[in-house]
Amino acid sequence: MPEAVPAAAVETVENLGGYDADLSMIGLFLEADLIVKAVMMILMMASLWSWTIIFSKRSNLKRVNRKANIFEDSFWSGEPLDKIYQRVKNSKPDPILATFSAGMEEWQAGVAGGIPAKESLHTSLRQRVERAMNVAIGREINALERGMTFLASVGSTAPFIGLFGTVWGIMNSFSSIAATNNTSLAVVAPGIAEALFATALGLVAAIPAVVAYNVFSSGINSYADRLEAFTDEFMAILSRHLDSQDGEASGRRAAE
Repeated sequence: MPEAVPAAAVETVENLGGYDADLSMIGLFLEADLIVKAVMMILMMASLWSWTIIFSKRSNLKRVNRKANIFEDSFWSGEPLDKIYQRVKNSKPDPILATFSAGMEEWQAGVAGGIPAKESLHTSLRQRVERAMNVAIGREINALERGMTFLASVGSTAPFIGLFGTVWGIMNSFSSIAATNNTSLAVVAPGIAEALFATALGLVAAIPAVVAYNVFSSGINSYADRLEAFTDEFMAILSRHLDSQDGEASGRRAAE
């Protein structure tokens, strides 16, 4: 004769047959308790703001590199620096234009009364121009780095926030088991699903933020190197100009 099926097994089968919990993302969010909902909302908002920064930063880096290419073509075209400065000084703010303008402003202030005759004054003028350009570079790079701290914070903390939601959801599952004295899927599954969903949201927020942070950090560092190289080239041009003025002055004195 067939063995009788235990009553507990019958109860489990009945519970499984009546299991109708909504395990969609919206359903998991709506069925979650207050703490897990708060965790999910924090992670979703962090992810949304991270993507906003990512799209904005990507567009901004493309723009400044494109404008740098255009300006450098003009800079090396042979056009006098004074004319370039007059043309770009009232242009829309841009890192390489701001760097160039800072150097030209300091240069023009230093030679307003004529180019200094003493070599020591030449050195002082070069140092002031270079310092002004470095200050401008620092200011512009700080502006480009705006939002990077948030990406780094999301990348490092979102998985742990998701893990907190996971632990809380599992605790709820155990509490439900203890309260009902029932280990069926209908009792355990919702809490476990909420817990795993919180973990997934943490990873969804963190992974793009980490990748974007690394990509943008590399892009910003490359652009900073580009500005510093431009400063060195600009200073070399000014030094040659000062040296040529010294040569002309020496020639005039020798002729006299």
